[in-house]
Amino acid sequence: MDQYDIFENLFVLELANNHWGSLKRAKQIVREFAKVVKQNKVKAAIKLQFRDVDNFIHKDFKQEGTGVDLSALPKRSRYIQKTCKTKLLYSEMEELVEYIKKHDCIPMSTPFDEQSVDWCVSMNLPLIKVASSDINDWLLLNKIASTKKPVILSTGGANDKQIDDVVKFFYNRNIPIALNHCVSKYPSEDDELELNQIDYLKHKYPDVVIGLSTHEYHDWHSSMLISYAKGARTWERHIDIPYPSGHEQKEVSKYCSLPNQIDQWFKAYNKAVEMCGTSLMSRRIIDQKESSYLEALYRGLYLKRNIKKGEKISVSDLYSAVPYQKELGQFSSRDFIEDDAIALHNLKKDSPLTRQDI
Repeated sequence: MDQYDIFENLFVLELANNHWGSLKRAKQIVREFAKVVKQNKVKAAIKLQFRDVDNFIHKDFKQEGTGVDLSALPKRSRYIQKTCKTKLLYSEMEELVEYIKKHDCIPMSTPFDEQSVDWCVSMNLPLIKVASSDINDWLLLNKIASTKKPVILSTGGANDKQIDDVVKFFYNRNIPIALNHCVSKYPSEDDELELNQIDYLKHKYPDVVIGLSTHEYHDWHSSMLISYAKGARTWERHIDIPYPSGHEQKEVSKYCSLPNQIDQWFKAYNKAVEMCGTSLMSRRIIDQKESSYLEALYRGLYLKRNIKKGEKISVSDLYSAVPYQKELGQFSSRDFIEDDAIALHNLKKDSPLTRQDI
């Protein structure tokens, strides 16, 4: 199988840190979404986030009493705190990867540091994701490239040069990539989606599979229908399930999708495939149903005057009218081009001109 085939019509379900450090909750999320995947007969990966937490966060910023004031860094402080709270052990992540396989989904990960890339290799993950924030993190990208695994890259916030650089980087190393158009706003409003960027990326990188990583939250149909028609062939959304009463998270984030919403998303995909058809590179096959409908609208050729046996019949001796009587072998106005046809027998005015007549 071509390595690029893994990207085609692939759904990436981003579990992120929504397990909140609980292997039990992580498995519950996998089970619930694997059911939806199976019901809709799609190809889906469940993606984890790997971080070597002990080294990923600087020691001065993860320990209390260091004198570092995190209140001045509210966004980074929240990220650091959640990363620490949602840590899973390597053995637990390994178990979760096997659990994803057991439920007939593809395990994959976004590694955020070099050690995590090694984990992707040791767990034999078939492909790796690069987050928008790391699209030009060359230390990390060099490590990922060393694995020779196929890579999906999100382009949120990147400019042309940054995207060009990373595409050339992997292209020069013969590593298959897919590019996801992404707006890194959590959540994204409908008027922020910029789906025309799919066309832009397809035109600029014709040999690269283009996808959509999306965080909108008003419906789970429109962007799928539009993106598929524009040529996106891989998609990503964050997933989650409701939280128990009293949990720190309290409620599912707007940019995360519940199982029933992912079900709508998959159904929109199947509808898009059905409506767009399969004939992208050649003229579609015209079936009998369509041909019969159109033939009912054709005009048949009729004689303007009586014609004697052996007499020439010219186009000026004919007129077109409905119905076209194909079953009699009648000529239609679409196919009679002879101007020196000879009548085989006497023909009457207003009778249909058939193939048996000349």
